[in-house]
Amino acid sequence: MEKAKGAKRVIPMPRWHAALPGWAGALLAVMLALAGCGRSSPEQQLRDQFAALQQAVEQRRPADAMDGVADDFSGPGGMDRAALHNLLRAQLLARDSVGVTTGPLEVSLQGETATIRFDALLTGSGRGRWLPDSAQSYHVTTGWRREGGDWRIHYAEWRAGP
Repeated sequence: MEKAKGAKRVIPMPRWHAALPGWAGALLAVMLALAGCGRSSPEQQLRDQFAALQQAVEQRRPADAMDGVADDFSGPGGMDRAALHNLLRAQLLARDSVGVTTGPLEVSLQGETATIRFDALLTGSGRGRWLPDSAQSYHVTTGWRREGGDWRIHYAEWRAGP
């Protein structure tokens, strides 16, 4: 019998999972999932927390963004956590969309504290406009510390860029 041109041979995969009792298959699935969720490095956890904060801002969720900010936050001009929250809400209310584009993160770990330095371009647009109403670049330094296993921002400094 001649094989058709271009036909691919299909190799059946073993069906070992079908021979397992239901609970064993479920247990195996959980174990494989947990193996894929290995504990990440402190730097990766910090980068993930940073990304979550950035995403919350872009998705206009100020309360979620503030989850990553320490209660004793301090910022420029004596800004505290409440003032930062108010600034964030005011900026989000004033614009239909907000964009945050960061350059490479320079992460420096010192035990249970860390510093992240980066450049950021913030953009925002009003109703029905396809070009940003405003855009400003900033040089940013943030200080982080571990609180209950999570990273939280406890200070931030920023200045307008060129």
